[in-house]
Amino acid sequence: MDKRCVILFVKLPEKGKVKTRLAQQIDADIVLGLHECMVLDAIDALKNGLFPFRICFDPPSAAGQVRTWLGQQYHYMPQLGDDLGDRMERAFSRVFADDVEEAVLVGCDIPGLTAVIIDDALQSLENHDSVIGPASDGGYYLIGFRKSSYYPPIFRGMSWSTSGVFGETVERLGRASLSMHVLPECTDVDTREDLVKMLGRIGEHNGAVSRTMQYLNRIRNRIIG
Repeated sequence: MDKRCVILFVKLPEKGKVKTRLAQQIDADIVLGLHECMVLDAIDALKNGLFPFRICFDPPSAAGQVRTWLGQQYHYMPQLGDDLGDRMERAFSRVFADDVEEAVLVGCDIPGLTAVIIDDALQSLENHDSVIGPASDGGYYLIGFRKSSYYPPIFRGMSWSTSGVFGETVERLGRASLSMHVLPECTDVDTREDLVKMLGRIGEHNGAVSRTMQYLNRIRNRIIG
C-alpha cells in the first residue's frame, strides 16, 4: 500500500473570495475563471503522476459544493484552523494519523506545478526530513515531511503572505536540525504583472494542454489591454 499523500489546498470558487489581491487589479470574473482552471490543472498533475492525494477545501462548510464542482470520486477533507499555518498544521496531523508516512502539501495557484516536481518532492523524503518549494514572491508553494520528522512549530507564529516566509521557514528547519531538499522555484500568481509575464512565456507552460494557459491566451487582450 502506498503510504505517501499529497494534500492539495483548494478554495471554493466564489467571486471576490479567491486571489483577492489579483482581483483588485483585473475583473473579478476573470480571476474566478483563472482560479477554477488552476485547480483543475493541479488535480490533473496529481492524477497524471498517479499520486495518492486528498483535496483539503475551504471553507469547511462547503463540502457539498466542492464535491459538486470537482466530482465525488476524490478524498476530501475540510481546512480547519484560525489561520493558514493552523490549517496546514492540522492537515498534516490528520494525514499522519491515518497511517501516512510521507506527505507534501501544495497550493493550487502555481501554474508551473507539474507531476515531475511533485514526484521529486516525494522521492526526496526518502533521504531528507523535509522538502520545500520556494515561490517567486518569497513564500513557498510546497512543503513536506516524513511522519517521523514532522515539525508542527514550523507553521506557528509566521507572518503569512509576506516576502520573508520562505527564508524564515528554512531558518526554522535548520534550527530544528531537519535536513531539507529545496525544489526549483515556481511563480505564484498574485498580480496582473504575473499574468503578463506568464503570457510572454506561454510556450514554457505547455499551453497546448494546460487549461490555465489556454484560458489566459483566450483573454489576453483583457489582461494586457
